[in-house]
Amino acid sequence: MARYITIKHFHSMAKIYSKKALASKDLKPKKEVISFLLSYSQALKVVKIDNKSFEIIAN
Repeated sequence: MARYITIKHFHSMAKIYSKKALASKDLKPKKEVISFLLSYSQALKVVKIDNKSFEIIAN
């Protein structure tokens, strides 16, 4: 029963995300968003110790 629900859910999700109406090429982010993302990515440092990763935001 659970497998049927999962497969049915997958097919309905595939139908939703495969529609061309959802694919918009007119994405124009605001300058503030671009600025925020660039400054965030520059401040982000990932430190790996043994098999663990730590994300540090340097402000």
